[in-house]
Amino acid sequence: MNARQEDEAVFWCGLLTSVLFEKLEKGEECQRLRELSQQEVVFPGGRKRKPSLSTLKRKLKQYRHGGFNAMARKARSDRGEPRAVLPEVIATAIAAKKEQPRRSPLMLNQILERLHGRTVPRSTLYRHLKEAGATRLKLGVTQQKVRKRWTCEHTHEMWAGDFEYGPYVLVDGQSVQSYLSAFIDVCSRTIVAARYYVRQNFDVLSDTLIRGFEVHGVPLKVYLDNGKVYHAQALKRACYRLGVGLLHRAVGDPATGGIIERFFETAQSQFEAEVRAGDLLGLDRLNEAFAAWLEVVHHRTANSETGQSPRQRYDQRLIAIRQADLAAVAESFLQQEERTVDQTFSDIRLDNRFYKVDPKLRGDRLRVRYDLRGPVEEILLYSLKDAYLGKGLVHQREEGQNPAPEPRRAAPRFDLLGLLIDKHRHQLADEIGGIDYSVMQRPRRWSLDAFAACLADLLGRQGGLSAFSAEELAALGKVHARHPNLTRTLLKKAFAQAERPTLPAIVYALQNPKED
Repeated sequence: MNARQEDEAVFWCGLLTSVLFEKLEKGEECQRLRELSQQEVVFPGGRKRKPSLSTLKRKLKQYRHGGFNAMARKARSDRGEPRAVLPEVIATAIAAKKEQPRRSPLMLNQILERLHGRTVPRSTLYRHLKEAGATRLKLGVTQQKVRKRWTCEHTHEMWAGDFEYGPYVLVDGQSVQSYLSAFIDVCSRTIVAARYYVRQNFDVLSDTLIRGFEVHGVPLKVYLDNGKVYHAQALKRACYRLGVGLLHRAVGDPATGGIIERFFETAQSQFEAEVRAGDLLGLDRLNEAFAAWLEVVHHRTANSETGQSPRQRYDQRLIAIRQADLAAVAESFLQQEERTVDQTFSDIRLDNRFYKVDPKLRGDRLRVRYDLRGPVEEILLYSLKDAYLGKGLVHQREEGQNPAPEPRRAAPRFDLLGLLIDKHRHQLADEIGGIDYSVMQRPRRWSLDAFAACLADLLGRQGGLSAFSAEELAALGKVHARHPNLTRTLLKKAFAQAERPTLPAIVYALQNPKED
């Protein structure tokens, strides 16, 4: 008998107790069974109804002939065999799954519909595949990891850290969401650093981690989530500079963060439940109460996994404390950005605050480093090649700043003005030496176009060259070639001496000029 059959047998025996174990006459027994059939009872499956008289008589007979084992319902003769689905359909699905273990129920149903004209519900299909040993797990192709107990043997061997939403707090008269940033020692379950903040970003993470370093030294390894803030270059610099291994939770595998998640659940159910039941607290008051709860309650209560309180296990498993070089830590956690110095105000803008810098750096692109854990009153300035250039101090632009007076300099070693004068003289000599002044002094000859245009104007014709026929232009070309020294003055004088205003008379006057 299985557990279900045993439960059913116990139910019927308990229901028939007044008949089974008392000596009754035949009539009294029948009367008692009729009374039982009129009573509503809760069956093993949870259903409430009245048992039938015939069922009661059958169960009584079964007990008297076969005892307790006979009271259970008999298993079906076709148990385990498909009834709603044809066996050949299931056989096809099993064969297709074994052929390609990664086939999904959707793809298996595509095959079944093609070959048998029907599909099988996902749950029914899985049940038959599991019974046939044809699931991914049974066929050995599952990617599900086999877990093991995740812990460490010694204190500070590994710290695990994460963020969690906290209760609302009162900040400047307003209700603000808080966030709990915490690091837990994996071996002892001691909270090495934990604090509520009103934001969750890198400077919060670094502040929490530095608080842990200051009190407990540095661990061998730090285990963090896979979020962007946990991959910051500054965090890597700090951990590697201190000799701390940096591990990240695998993508899509939240189970490995169970220790810190379990602490968050404890804090929510024990501490934050009390906080939410009362009035809103300020952030400082919340952290003060949280620190008290950690020391008075959490660190002195036995852990269900280790069987010891975190404080007791911390001391018992502690081998050594590696002191942290806090100067190196602070240097590693400096934020770093690139900024261009304003040309007008000679300052740099960061988070809506202005920092004045040396006026000679105006317009330069600089690398700025600063610590966000406190008020940023000064910043460190570096060139893009990491050369230190000084500090920038917070200021108001309305105040302005005067540039330092230019220092007095020695007489220049290089006479730049003399060099320019010498170079100019050489250029003039080169240019003058290549000029033919005889050519420049020759008079320019009057062009044929200008000669024809002037003559047309004197004759009262419009159009310049177009005012003459082809024959006239040919004659004018000969006259122009015969008189190389022809000018406008000579033409006008010939026109005035001509007997008639015609081309032959004007040409004749040009060839035979009269003395004035």
